[in-house]
Formats: sequence, C-alpha cells, structure tokens
Amino acid sequence: MCDRTVLCVSGPDAKSFLQNLVTNDVTKLNNNIIYSALLTPQGKLVTDFFLVDAGQDVLIDVNSKVSDTLLKLLSLYKLRAEISIDKTDLKVSSGIKNKPQKGLEDPRHPKMGWRYYSNEDLSEKNIDWEKIRIENLVPEFGKELSSDSYILEYGFENLNGVDFKKGCYVGQEVTARMKHKSKLRKGLALVGTKGSVAFDTPINANKKIVGKVFSSTKNQALAYLRFEFASQKMMAGEVEVTYQKNNFKD
Repeated sequence: MCDRTVLCVSGPDAKSFLQNLVTNDVTKLNNNIIYSALLTPQGKLVTDFFLVDAGQDVLIDVNSKVSDTLLKLLSLYKLRAEISIDKTDLKVSSGIKNKPQKGLEDPRHPKMGWRYYSNEDLSEKNIDWEKIRIENLVPEFGKELSSDSYILEYGFENLNGVDFKKGCYVGQEVTARMKHKSKLRKGLALVGTKGSVAFDTPINANKKIVGKVFSSTKNQALAYLRFEFASQKMMAGEVEVTYQKNNFKD
C-alpha cells in the first residue's frame, strides 16, 4: 500500500467547505469514512482520498506524493471559510483481520479490509494489497489514476466515490454529463495475461492501439481499454491479453 499523509480540515465550516468541493456527499460521514476525490473545473482528477469524521473536523487520508498539491489547492479554495488545513502526524494502518475497535471498513470494496488512524502503524503484515486491488478493480493514484483521469472511467461510482444527488462540486457538470450520456466506451478493465507484462505496455488489436496495461500480477492486470475491441484478439507486446470485466454501473 502506498505511503499516506493525513491532513486535517478543522473549524466550524470544515464539512460545508468540503461539501462544496469534493465528489462525494460529506453529510454521509456520520462518525465514519467515505471515499472521494477533488476534480478540476474541467472534470479531471486532482487526486482521490478518504474523508474521515473527526467530530467538527475532517481528516483527509491521501497519497503522500500528492498531499502538498492537495493542501495548496484546498488553501486556495478557502476564501472566507472558517477553517484551517494542516498536516498531521497520524499514521494510517490497514489490514483484513483483527480490526481495531475504532477501525473503519474501506468503503471502496469489502475485500480492501479496514483502515485505522492513530500515532502508530498497526498494519497487518504480509498482505498482498497489489493482488487484492487488481482482482477487485481498485485503482491507485500514481499507477492507474493520474491528472488525466476522468473518475467514471475508473469505476468511481461502484467504488462509492461519487454521489450524483449531492448537488454542485468542482467538476460536477462534466461528471454528470458523462454519467447520463451513452454507455462509456473506454475505461479501467481487468484483463487476463498469458505471461508478465510491463507497466504502461500498449495493448494492440487489429493493428490499432486500443489501450495500455497498468499494474499486473502473473496472470492478471488492470488496463485502460477501448471496450469495442474487448472481444478481439489483443496483444501487449508479445503477451496475449483477454478482457475479463470492468467496474461500471449500467
């Protein structure tokens, strides 16, 4: 699992401030955790993260590589809101069994286990998180997810990362339009591989580039794919790949 940083949005306006910015409904927190994202006004991803209820305040559990970017952007949106945004020293623990008393179920998928926030790392050891998230179509920022990503193409609706009833947020118009147009023609998919495939290897079908491979195990990979070619013979370099499933709601 990637290195994580925990930010804290504190102050009387913390939840209303985030509600106007992020893809999920902050009113759903209720002493719990939600998965969400911040988008650009053009609907592309800035980064994904978890929001954790901390009373009046909200913790943001984010990939450490993009934590400074997120902190700066949130500060720009602050305006007159009565909040402060700071990095904390909290550690993010994770596991599948032996959930701590105040551990929280990962909202993206039941197989992704629990998360826990404290001053020490209590993570369970020897868990192959990469294999688990690949099998269950859970993308990770810096691998599958980037600043070019549209969240619906990466299964955010099935990952419980977006709410279409909450009202306005940054990038909402583009996301809603993608939701209500015709069926998505490309996006994240699970593919079978007959051998090892390097990250970012193009996928070819009928002499056309129809996608690329992201993270992989020995016989499966996450890939960005044009679904019209899913039934054709596809090759990633010298390795044949076969479409297995995607993570979209109909």
